[in-house]
Amino acid sequence: MAGTSTKGKVYAGVIVALVALASVIALSIDSRFLYMLVYVWFGVIYGLFLQYGRFCMASAVRDLFAVGVPRMAVGVMIAVALYSLTAAAVTMAGFSTFHAHPLGWHIIIGGAIFGFGIIFTGGCASSSLYKSGEGNVGSMLVLVSISFSQAIFVASDWFSGLVPESWTQSALEKGMPEELTITSTWFDQFMAGYIWDLQGGTVAEMMGREGTFFGIFVGNALLGAILPTFAILVFLYIVAYRKGYMRRAKIQNPAFGDHMRGMWSMFTSSKNTALAGLGIGIFAGLQMWTTGALRDYYGIFNFGEMLEDMGYYTGISIQGTVFDPGYWYITTQEAQWGGWVLNKLGVDNMSNIFFGLENGLPNPLLNAPGMMSIGIILGAAMLANINREFKWKLPSMETAIFAIVGGTLMGIGARVGMGCNVGAFFAAVTNGDLTGWIFLFGMALGGYLGVKAFTWWMEWRASRSNDEFAL
Repeated sequence: MAGTSTKGKVYAGVIVALVALASVIALSIDSRFLYMLVYVWFGVIYGLFLQYGRFCMASAVRDLFAVGVPRMAVGVMIAVALYSLTAAAVTMAGFSTFHAHPLGWHIIIGGAIFGFGIIFTGGCASSSLYKSGEGNVGSMLVLVSISFSQAIFVASDWFSGLVPESWTQSALEKGMPEELTITSTWFDQFMAGYIWDLQGGTVAEMMGREGTFFGIFVGNALLGAILPTFAILVFLYIVAYRKGYMRRAKIQNPAFGDHMRGMWSMFTSSKNTALAGLGIGIFAGLQMWTTGALRDYYGIFNFGEMLEDMGYYTGISIQGTVFDPGYWYITTQEAQWGGWVLNKLGVDNMSNIFFGLENGLPNPLLNAPGMMSIGIILGAAMLANINREFKWKLPSMETAIFAIVGGTLMGIGARVGMGCNVGAFFAAVTNGDLTGWIFLFGMALGGYLGVKAFTWWMEWRASRSNDEFAL
């Protein structure tokens, strides 16, 4: 057993050494690659925390609806509260890279599709990365299906016949570049004819106090994130934790102090998850500050400008940009992975808004957010090896099908909802964007329906296995 533990630490050390060596090589090529390496190393840190706390939105939704356990949901809410404070400090310092999402029906629909999918994959966008770092092949299939489903969805013409005429006209009126064939894809008309006509903003902006201490800390952090988080925690305590706690504590007529101790017990029922939420909240804010400071230092708005200055032009969008949120994000860079592979196979997928105008299709080795996702996998692999939790896990045929189908739904939901559990929820609400709570509601609704559907499937399969005439 000791030998196994030592071997795991050696593997973890090798991973650190390889990331450090790759960092040195990148800096030796051009010191400006420091900007991309910030993404890489913050990804490693996220991977450590995610693996340590088994941090997973899918588990939060599934455990709450299936067995009434709020442990993971509590950890997520702790992360939201902490990140909102660090994000507020970053915004106040003038280094925030966050942009509010447009408000519309697409958020709740996309969230519901995404939430339904995560129940069948057994992991959300972020947990699929850290579980891949643990050797879970099923989670790797989820990543593949998320990547290619998004890439195909945004560039295909499958749903063009369903596009409302108002979307088409609105898109055409915007005078898009000739390189883009926006009337050939559903998603382009959805973007240019619907999304771009919507408005959104943070709580501070709605209050007319953007840029002020009151607007940022009171509006965005307190009103937009902390108070809703506290309300959700109280709700979780009342509906999912209070009864069991009072029974275990043998309290029949609880007073206010008993409930306060019960709330604290709920917070600490899984210290690992709570600490992971604390760490993610702090470092997510630090990443935003670091990226914003580097943009200010290099005098750039987007990493695409820096790539062009360094002589890398392939995969840059018409606007000279690549996807570069400046903070923790997941699914868009995965769409770029799938899109890049398809492009290399001869598919013309740069004549659309998603890749051609906005996000580009950079080489995966030059994709800063993509390298952050790789960092998450490597960070999780490091800790999993140290804790002797790394093991190659091959899925059954049924699990593999669920991973592919669920991952496909997650990819489609992420594109319709303009993000996943990280970009559309976590990063949004912590920066005072209330659309994140709408996405969470949609994700919870989809998760609830997913739990019901999954339970029905398991019961049906069990009944078939007990039927001596079943095939």
